[in-house]
Amino acid sequence: MKITGIFAYRVELHLIEGNYTWADGKHVNVYDSTVIQVDTDEGITGYGEVCCPLAPGYTPFFAEGVRAGLAEVIPRILGEDPTQLSLINYIMDATLTGHYYVKSGIDIACWDILGLAADLPVCTLLGGQYGNDFPLYHPVTQEAPADMVRRVAGYRAEGYQSFQLKVGGAPHTDIERIRAVASEIRPGEKLIADGNRGWLTHEAMQVVKALDDLEVYIEQPCSSYQECLAVRRACRHPFILDESIETVSDIVRTRFDNAADVINIKIAKMGGLTKASKARDICVELGFPVCIDNTKGSDIITAVMAHLAHSTPPDFLFATTDFNSYMVERIAEGAPTKLNGRMSASKAPGLGIRPIKEYLGAPVLKFLL
Repeated sequence: MKITGIFAYRVELHLIEGNYTWADGKHVNVYDSTVIQVDTDEGITGYGEVCCPLAPGYTPFFAEGVRAGLAEVIPRILGEDPTQLSLINYIMDATLTGHYYVKSGIDIACWDILGLAADLPVCTLLGGQYGNDFPLYHPVTQEAPADMVRRVAGYRAEGYQSFQLKVGGAPHTDIERIRAVASEIRPGEKLIADGNRGWLTHEAMQVVKALDDLEVYIEQPCSSYQECLAVRRACRHPFILDESIETVSDIVRTRFDNAADVINIKIAKMGGLTKASKARDICVELGFPVCIDNTKGSDIITAVMAHLAHSTPPDFLFATTDFNSYMVERIAEGAPTKLNGRMSASKAPGLGIRPIKEYLGAPVLKFLL
């Protein structure tokens, strides 16, 4: 099998709730996503997606960078066998150092092709499906404490039992936010205070000290690994690392330093399913529960996350979410949807989705063998 063509489409994703706000009042109204289509000489087509919604001032990658990077990478893999996943990743990495997010959509599309060729769902190829479904969490956009309490009540009514509060602002206000929501948390529910790198070390220390009596997870309070490690050593709360985790080496270092209890794996940041699944498996071996996450996305990314989450042993699946339920646009048929705060991966071959062409429009990049 050979890759005969690769197309990239720019898709705007609008939020049902209107906007999304996180640390330091950063916010976004529209997500800029790139959908990747990989064609083969055997008539099998796979799809992937790279979504970069939170602006280059927050993460070291951005939407236009995806398209620019693809123009460098794609010519080198035309004519290659898309089912040779390690080889495809080797060629991409040799062509473009770093910039893993650029390559993630191609890697995902190749997994889709592999599943279609094998007549198996990607979940099976990733190790097999555990159980019938898995639980979801819902992020809570940064607002006044009472508004965040109201949102949590609404999400609970939809079946969610895990809530990720977007904090990382003024410490005294964040303490109010967390305490207000914590007072409404019920037995069996999880509360996560996600700083999104928004606090300086001394600010994070104030927050965790003030929350000492609460049962709450602290996620990525500060920008750097060393700052987060200092906070980790000063607080009793279970700890999650997110933005500090970019490679398998980061996971090993985290275990060596006892720097976290949970690891957040963002598929795009890792470079796609090949590397994200490897990171997941290493986390399981090292005893880390994982949050299967991404830099947002549409139906396609939701399907990808569902396959990786559903193939994760339940004891080690801390959380995952359903981005497509946050978006106005539903751009693919066959995508998984939530039911009472839970979701399952498709049993159809590949990712189990097919994009709705009217949403894709004309390609912004087109490469043919």
